[in-house]
Amino acid sequence: MLPLPHQPLQVAAVPSQRVPAREDEAGPWHTEAVCRRDEAGLFFAPSKEPTAARLAREEAAKRVCARCPVMVECREHALLQPEPYGVWGGLTAAERRVVLARRRRRDVELKKAASAGQQIAAAG
Repeated sequence: MLPLPHQPLQVAAVPSQRVPAREDEAGPWHTEAVCRRDEAGLFFAPSKEPTAARLAREEAAKRVCARCPVMVECREHALLQPEPYGVWGGLTAAERRVVLARRRRRDVELKKAASAGQQIAAAG
């Protein structure tokens, strides 16, 4: 999912070293990404893109993602960075924000449950 040169606000698809390479391959996950060989322009919005065009482009990008062997690794990369633009791992930026919010809520709930369990154990 490399951005086109005329789109300066988008970030490069090469992950930082925080994201581990796939263990079953010699190279990092992004070398196997289908989007590196396909329609890279599908993954990032041009300036002032109409809503209907954006939705159609995002759906086309998601179809490319659906056949990608590293879709999960790509998605996790985009969630860990977090990538603010484009379709990564079959999710739009808005969809990734929802996933991140759910993960944060889950983490808070797990911490509360663990804290409550420790208080019960200390009282017993």
